[in-house]
Amino acid sequence: MKDLQNFIEQFNSMACILSVEKRNDGIAGTIRIELANKRYIEFLQKLNGNGKSSFETKFEPGSNYERFMPKALNFERCCHECAIEQKPVQAFLQPEQSNIQISMVLLPLGIEDPEKAYCTLSQEISEEIQPSEESKLSAETSKSVLKTCIKLRGATNLQKTMDEVIEDIRKICGASYCCVLLTNFNEHSCSVFSDSVKVNSHHRSIRDYLTEDFVDYAKSWLHLLARSSCLIIKNKEDLETIKQQYPNWHTSLTNANVESLVLLPLEYNNVILGFIWVSNFDVSNTLSIKETLELTTFFVASEIANYQLVGRLELLSNMDLLTGVQNRNSMNNRVSKFINGTVQYKSLAVIFADLNGLKPVNDEFGHDAGDELLKNAAATLKSAFNKSEIYRAGGDEFLIIILDQPKEDIEAKVKKIRKDSEDTDKVSFSLGFYYNEKGGDIRTAMHEADIRMYEDKKQFYLRHPEKRKRL
Repeated sequence: MKDLQNFIEQFNSMACILSVEKRNDGIAGTIRIELANKRYIEFLQKLNGNGKSSFETKFEPGSNYERFMPKALNFERCCHECAIEQKPVQAFLQPEQSNIQISMVLLPLGIEDPEKAYCTLSQEISEEIQPSEESKLSAETSKSVLKTCIKLRGATNLQKTMDEVIEDIRKICGASYCCVLLTNFNEHSCSVFSDSVKVNSHHRSIRDYLTEDFVDYAKSWLHLLARSSCLIIKNKEDLETIKQQYPNWHTSLTNANVESLVLLPLEYNNVILGFIWVSNFDVSNTLSIKETLELTTFFVASEIANYQLVGRLELLSNMDLLTGVQNRNSMNNRVSKFINGTVQYKSLAVIFADLNGLKPVNDEFGHDAGDELLKNAAATLKSAFNKSEIYRAGGDEFLIIILDQPKEDIEAKVKKIRKDSEDTDKVSFSLGFYYNEKGGDIRTAMHEADIRMYEDKKQFYLRHPEKRKRL
């Protein structure tokens, strides 16, 4: 549970781990909130205007979800589909008699439990856009932007759809260029998510001169935007001001043939995801263009945030958090692809690697020491088989799948690990190796490798009886 709590705390949004009771009668099982991050718990226990908790009881791990929200059939359906059927789910809920909308992303977790199935729930709560706010925008602007941005909702290929939307926005603004730049200031990186250049405009795409140092320009934009929701450059005088404060960025703008610019941050839940801008537009329509981008950022930032979140969750849901290799859920999905014929290969190698002596380490030195041994074991396998698929099949057992590599190369690595494993004071494995130069069936390969691994382990304990698991 400690690892799961650390896992859920990594989420920037409100997040928790849900369990769904497994039943055989077709009736929806009990849904419990097993663990939650601090942000989610703070929301559950948030005080209302009278200084009282919004809910009658404080959060306790394993609580029935109905202690904290009214029974919701749509919510239960989403949880069942994700946890029991092992399908990712994205949904929006709007509680009755409220002006908020809940955006939810659920992803299945491959936790082995005969009684429950598990999934993560990440959610964001936002207020509905009020008509009074929308009325501030011109009807023409709202209609044009909404028409194109609505494409983003339900897009099956976000990258392709975003490219279409950015092209539309550039045309609506009458600009030579429109760009969405994603930033990660913690990692000192930035990347172009989408851009559009008008044909024969002599405008250069930022892709042509995007360097590792460009993120420093983006940081300077935060200072320029500190007192405003957007940055507007309309003429040479404005460019001269930029030159005085940020000469390097001015040079970049000049090299890209920028004469005018409207730039806004892409912000979601007080987090800067990046920036969107148009350049070389009709400055007589600056206000309309500003309105266009303000409304555009609402849709674009929301979709990018969901896109990034789903990407992170999919990565985490397929990774063993302790060792950093892929988990059993990912292994099962991969094996299924082999079985249904979607994986093409000429030769197939499968290795089962069972860590020797984990039980005695746990018993004598505690589970922290055992966890450290598992991490070192995974690191050893990743170093030896760095171009292969490595999975933690469960407990102290790992599976390696290797496609289209020479048998002698793999055998040499297996031989080295076996030799190193004789030093029982270090990481030690029992190995089962199977190779088929004609490919063959993954199930046969796993079965044969498993049998050979158990035989290897039997021989290991005959040589080292002191390392045998004590019951």
